[in-house]
Amino acid sequence: MNPLAGGPMEGLTRLALAMAEQGHVNEILCLDSPADEWLQNSPLIVHAMGPTITRYGYTPRLIPWLRQHAAEYGAVVIRGVWQFHSFGTWLALRKTGIPYFIFLHGMLDPWFNRKYPFKHMKKWLYWPWAEYRVLRDARAVLFTSEEERRLSRQSFWLYRCREVVVNYGTVGPTGDRIAQQEAFLSRFPELRGKRLALHIGRIHHKKGCDLLIEGFAEVLASDPDWRLVFAGPDQIGWKNDLVRMASKLGIADRITWTGMVAGDLKWGAFYSAECFVLPSHSENFGIAVAEALASGLPVLISNKVNIWREIEQDGGGLVAPDTLAGTISLLQRWLALSAEEKSVMSMNAQACFFDKFEVRKTIAGFLDVWGGKTLPI
Repeated sequence: MNPLAGGPMEGLTRLALAMAEQGHVNEILCLDSPADEWLQNSPLIVHAMGPTITRYGYTPRLIPWLRQHAAEYGAVVIRGVWQFHSFGTWLALRKTGIPYFIFLHGMLDPWFNRKYPFKHMKKWLYWPWAEYRVLRDARAVLFTSEEERRLSRQSFWLYRCREVVVNYGTVGPTGDRIAQQEAFLSRFPELRGKRLALHIGRIHHKKGCDLLIEGFAEVLASDPDWRLVFAGPDQIGWKNDLVRMASKLGIADRITWTGMVAGDLKWGAFYSAECFVLPSHSENFGIAVAEALASGLPVLISNKVNIWREIEQDGGGLVAPDTLAGTISLLQRWLALSAEEKSVMSMNAQACFFDKFEVRKTIAGFLDVWGGKTLPI
C-alpha cells in the first residue's frame, strides 16, 4: 500500500473510499508490515500480513488468514501478479469454491519482456506452475482497456483466462482551485508566471523521462518562459543520470524536481501547468493522466498509454509514438495550436474524464462483473 508504488495504489485507495461512500465495505489485505508508516491513520480497513521474506513478498500469515476469512466477503480481488499475494490467494482458495478476480494492472505488457529479457526468462520458469494457474482459475481477469487485453496475450504463449474489460478511473479534484494553485506556486516560487510542461509519475525508465528532457531541449529550450516539472518519486535512483543529461543539454536550470506531490499540491500542479506530458513506453492506464483530464488539462501522451484511443477520439489531448521524434512532435503540435484550440481541448479533456474515467462509472462496472452480468461464458 506504499503510495510511492504509484498509480495502482492511488487508484485502489480512491476506489475503496468511493465504494465506501456508496455503502460497500472494503477491506485491504496486503504484504506490508503493520508498522509501515503509510498504514498509520489510514482511512481504509487494512490487514497487513508482513513483514515479508525476500523481494517476492512471502509471508506465512497470508494463506491461513484467507482460509479463515475469505468466505466472509462478497468478492476477493487480486491486484497485480508476480508476488506472493497472487499465488498465495490461489493456494488458499483453489479448493474452497470461493471465486476471485484479478486486476493485472499492465503486468503482462510485453514491453517488460523486451526491456528486461533476463527477468522474462526467470518469469517463464515461474509462469507455468504459478501465475498461469492464478489467471486460469480466476472467475475473471479484469483489464482496464481493450489495449491492455490485447497486449497481455503476447507475453506468454501459455495463456488462458476469462477476459473482461471494465471501466477504470479515479476521482476528480476537490477543494479550492485558486488556493491549490497558490499552494503549489508558493512551494516552488521559481515556477510562478512560467509556462509549465508537467510530468506527474514515478521517475522510471518506462515513463520516458529521458525522452521528455531531450524533447524539451529540442523544442522549448529557446523560450525562456517554459519550465519542465517532474513531480514524482525517484523509485530506481535514475534522477541523477537525468540531471546530468539535462546539464549536457543546457536545460538543468529549466527543470524543477518536486518529489512526490499529493492532495492540494498535486491538484495545484495540474492547475498551474499548460499541458501534461507522458511519453511512456508502457502505461496500463495512467491514474495521473485521468487526473489531468479531470483538471481540464490537455494531455500529450504516447501511444503506449493504453487509454490513448479514448483520449484521442474525444479530443482531450495529442498522441504520438514513444520515441524522441514522437515526443518532439507532441510539443511542436502543442505550440502550433491557437489559444482557442487549446481551450476547446481543455473542455474536451474534462468531458472525456467524466464520460469514461470517473470513479462512479468504475464502481458500476465492477458491480456488474462481480454480480455476473458481464462475465464471459
